[in-house]
Amino acid sequence: MPILSPDTLEFISRGPEQTHRVGARLGMLLHGDEVIALEGDLGAGKTVLAQGIGVGWGATVPLISPTFVLIRRHTRPQDAAFLYHIDFYRLEEESEIWALGVEELLGNPDTVCVVEWADRAPDLFTDEYLWVTLRWLDQYRRSLVFRATGTLHQALLDQFRKEIIGHHF
Repeated sequence: MPILSPDTLEFISRGPEQTHRVGARLGMLLHGDEVIALEGDLGAGKTVLAQGIGVGWGATVPLISPTFVLIRRHTRPQDAAFLYHIDFYRLEEESEIWALGVEELLGNPDTVCVVEWADRAPDLFTDEYLWVTLRWLDQYRRSLVFRATGTLHQALLDQFRKEIIGHHF
């Protein structure tokens, strides 16, 4: 059952390629100051979505899982903006996440942050973010639920909704 509310969009992906394309459509809309928080079980498609976001945003190097590095910084040729791909998977305690200083990156006007395993530090995300919950439906299909918090991310979700389904709520 689709979620029908102005701050939420549900999308059913029929495979990794479609998840990647949805991420690329979202990435094309990102200019800085956006926080994309990804939540979902192993294999739900968080990294595939993040890779698509990187392609759409224009990252010069493909996004790979930052699991061991925790944070990878990406650039694009047209400006001095950064995309930070952040992964909390290997961190056990929320205090370890806070020790990274990630909150200094969130909401920076020249920075896009894509955070995998964001649910490991929910208190890090305050006023402005787009929370994406990815869930297994079956071997091929995934549910992607996009939920906007804050004015900036609501406008982003409205624009994204128009991009992928053709109309606003």
